[in-house]
Amino acid sequence: MKPISLLRSILTVGGWTLLSRGAGFARDMMMAAYLGAGPVADAFNVAFSLPNMFRRFFAEGAFNMAFVPMFAKKLEGGEDANSFARDAFNGLAAILIIFSIIGTLAMPWLVWVMASGFAGDARFDLAVLYGQIGFNYILFISLVALLSGVLNAYGHFTEAGFVPVLMNLIFIAMMFMAAKFGWDMGLTLAWAVPITGVAQLGFTWYSAAKLGLTFAPRWPKITPELKRLAIIAGPAILSGGVVQINMLVGRQVASYTEGAVSWLVYADRLYQLPLGVVAIAIGTVLLPDLSRRLRAGDEAGGRESFNRGTELALALTFPCAVALMVIALPLTQVLYQRGAFSTDDTAATALVLAIYGAGLPAFVLHKVYQPLYYAREDSRSPFRFAIVSMIVNAVIAVGLMPHIGFAAAALATTVAGWMMAAQLWLGTKRMGDAARFDTRFRSRAPRIIIAAIAMGFALYGGQVILGEILASHIWRYAGLALLIGIGMVSYAAAGTAIGAFRLSDFRKLRRRGG
Repeated sequence: MKPISLLRSILTVGGWTLLSRGAGFARDMMMAAYLGAGPVADAFNVAFSLPNMFRRFFAEGAFNMAFVPMFAKKLEGGEDANSFARDAFNGLAAILIIFSIIGTLAMPWLVWVMASGFAGDARFDLAVLYGQIGFNYILFISLVALLSGVLNAYGHFTEAGFVPVLMNLIFIAMMFMAAKFGWDMGLTLAWAVPITGVAQLGFTWYSAAKLGLTFAPRWPKITPELKRLAIIAGPAILSGGVVQINMLVGRQVASYTEGAVSWLVYADRLYQLPLGVVAIAIGTVLLPDLSRRLRAGDEAGGRESFNRGTELALALTFPCAVALMVIALPLTQVLYQRGAFSTDDTAATALVLAIYGAGLPAFVLHKVYQPLYYAREDSRSPFRFAIVSMIVNAVIAVGLMPHIGFAAAALATTVAGWMMAAQLWLGTKRMGDAARFDTRFRSRAPRIIIAAIAMGFALYGGQVILGEILASHIWRYAGLALLIGIGMVSYAAAGTAIGAFRLSDFRKLRRRGG
């Protein structure tokens, strides 16, 4: 894959991710308006986080990190990659069917582990009910993640990119129906979870079939390749488990303040917009690309892919991080404050968003650096790094909770994220030139940071000037759009003036193919 083709692939995945995150944000805006940050919202957010947490544990964050490099290398080497994918599909399905049954039966215990602060009030029983309805989502979405990995390895990023969009569209449609027909909104959201899982699996199954890849359910076979996959995936699964423990600590801290779980979720959705567009897109494309280059012995091409991917990540992420910190309050106020979502909810969510914004570059760097390890089938190093980050997260979240309350959860996530990024960077020193920054990156990176800081000053000034418009119920959307425009123009002008990037680089992406 040529560098320009790599960047175009990243932008393709990023475009679909942006659409997905935008639809997800629309979904959360509707939830905020209908439910606010009350007991039903808290209960659903905890219940929905359970299958998603284990999904990242089993599939996206662990299994696929081991599966995709092996599958991509088999494709590059002309081996029977499709049979390997079918065996992995059936093996994963067998494990998850059993896990889904156990998790549904153990739901009261899982809710307590996730949010013990719910015990003794209505949130606990609601979370258990919603969790029992939707926990089987882990089966469907984990198989979707595997099929998406196969599609990505074949270069079919559009089909895999549409999957999360489909989920959010179904959620939005069901909330509209609940409002129209007077259905219970909490139960409607709970039932939407398994319905979206079935729809997503059906879509990816059909997309794979169009490529001639059939995945008929069969009794799993333990092949030598699957044994090797399990050996590689083991540390990755443990590493994913550490990340989920970090999330668990944050939910526990938040559960002792009513509404805090929802504040974290609403802030998470806003910072997930740039995180998803940049980090997921780059990670999705880099992992199979680096794996194929390693198999082909193309170290120079691998270094070029890594540097251009990192450069693009920095150019897109740093201004977003500055914006989330500088204009967190108007963002939250304009986008969420309506209906059941109060001014207190706005202030609390904005605080969390600003803290998350400070960690955004670190979270993106995770996705840039991790493929360097997993492409080499090294899943143990990220696991060791994750353990250190987990300890840092727990100490900060629990230690600062008595002093700063629910904000400790967000601060712990950000600090632990930077700790993980630093370890991943230091660990690449032994990988040689393939993981080193080239002259172009070293020249542009500090200029990108300076341009983003300049944009931050422009945003601050714009926020002061547009204060009355941003507070107006009629003109606030126009005011926010104007404020964002000020940020975009000032960043582009500053970046171009000091040589942080050239606008011609982005025009080439539109004109040229791979």
